[in-house]
Amino acid sequence: MFLNLKIFERKDVFSYLEKRGLLKQYKKAKMFLMNDDASKVRFGKRNPKGSGIWYFRINKQYRALCVFDVEGNLIVFEVDDHS
Repeated sequence: MFLNLKIFERKDVFSYLEKRGLLKQYKKAKMFLMNDDASKVRFGKRNPKGSGIWYFRINKQYRALCVFDVEGNLIVFEVDDHS
């Protein structure tokens, strides 16, 4: 489904991840998505479904929020504290 998916992040996403010690977990989740193993990170559409916002799980507490651009790349724009 997502073979050859390219994932990009906004600049502030990395600083947020570093401050919370999530960078290694984020990169692992990103690798699962890029290797077409979306079920491991519970990739899905966020409610309401028509919003166009997708998410994937970084760990039990944090989710990466993202959208697809016109080229089909996934753009991570925020990391959400799911608790």
